[in-house]
Amino acid sequence: MILSGARRVGKTTIMYQLIQSLLKKGVPARNIVYLSFDNPILKLGGFDGVLRAYENAYPTEGDLYFFFDEVQYAEDWEVWIKTLYDTRLNLRLAATGSASPALEKGSAESGVGRWSVLKIPTLSFFEYCDLLQIPARPQLRAGIRPTQLYRIPQSDLTDLMTKLSPLQQHFYRYLTVGGFPELALSDDDAFSQRMLREDVVDKVIKRDILTLFNVRHPLQLEKVFLYLCMHSSNIINMSTMAKELDGMNRVTLSNYIRFLKEANLLYISDPIGIDGKGILKGRSKIYVADAAIRNAVLMLEDVITDPNEMGIIVETTVYKHIAAFYYTTNAQVGYYRKLKENEKEVDVVVELPAARILCEVKYRENSHIPKTDAIIELANDESKKTQGALVITKRAEDYGVTSHHTRVTVVRIPAPAFLYLLGHAEKEGYAAKM
Repeated sequence: MILSGARRVGKTTIMYQLIQSLLKKGVPARNIVYLSFDNPILKLGGFDGVLRAYENAYPTEGDLYFFFDEVQYAEDWEVWIKTLYDTRLNLRLAATGSASPALEKGSAESGVGRWSVLKIPTLSFFEYCDLLQIPARPQLRAGIRPTQLYRIPQSDLTDLMTKLSPLQQHFYRYLTVGGFPELALSDDDAFSQRMLREDVVDKVIKRDILTLFNVRHPLQLEKVFLYLCMHSSNIINMSTMAKELDGMNRVTLSNYIRFLKEANLLYISDPIGIDGKGILKGRSKIYVADAAIRNAVLMLEDVITDPNEMGIIVETTVYKHIAAFYYTTNAQVGYYRKLKENEKEVDVVVELPAARILCEVKYRENSHIPKTDAIIELANDESKKTQGALVITKRAEDYGVTSHHTRVTVVRIPAPAFLYLLGHAEKEGYAAKM
């Protein structure tokens, strides 16, 4: 298994925990090998030299457990892992990497049937609350699904929302420091912001991407990421973007966006054609991988009191949670926008094999939506195969079924409650059942 994800999401810690578990089970320490290929000496030694040195120093019997950190920096790593897998029946191996493309390319070419790449996102809001052991987090019964809240009796729904409402203050900090475990546990939020800029972003852009993709103009790449941070949650017009970035070549621009996505700094949300025609073909929405990255890069202050910024931040966070929730399934997570009729839009659409789930973010004081809104029309049209519809709201008391009489019930739910319940459903194993 190869773990891929942004810097500081906890990939190395997961491997340390696995090693600790093996030691507790009585596996001899000499049968466990941990190597970080971020180390320049190991880069020089290469797989062959390092493994030969290990075998000469530590004769072993029984199963071997190899843990390779930042494996993409080792030359021909995929060939060596393939060789190890094919020749050592007693081997178990886990590896990590911060850049997906090299890992997925190796998996496609050498790893078919041998290993798979598992992406590790930043912590969900539920995981953040659990990690910090926040006393306000409620005990929830199994089986609660956000799209099915309308089935709960009103008194029980009120009780549930009342239990979840104290999480609001923790939600604000979560949006500020993000879902990076070490930074979430820190008492110094200014330090966390600096680490997001210097370690999570700068090292990836100025070192990882430059090394893996042979980027010749790092300043251009920085400008592209800064632009995308400023326009997170927006549909990107490549022609306009290229013009605003001093006439940058569109092919170069597309490559830079792909590099940033594959380095786990961006999500790309593509349009989903619910009508079969009339959609913004080829026009993608861009989301920063964690809203806190955007805050840190743009050095935004007092975002919690800025309605416009909060709208962007919350939509970014909602998309990230839903994309992570459906990652292990064959569902497509995108958006819907109709070109005609004032370009009606649904922020997040989950395309399942036989149905769709709609999610509209209305993080504002008045979350009322007219009956002509896209989510209402789609929820009322049987041919659109809508299975669930949610409106994500701001105020803790803004929840329940909307006043519209639709074929599929449209449910309003405050953002912290939605994200917490989605994380709880994930923990309970309700994959693809939002």
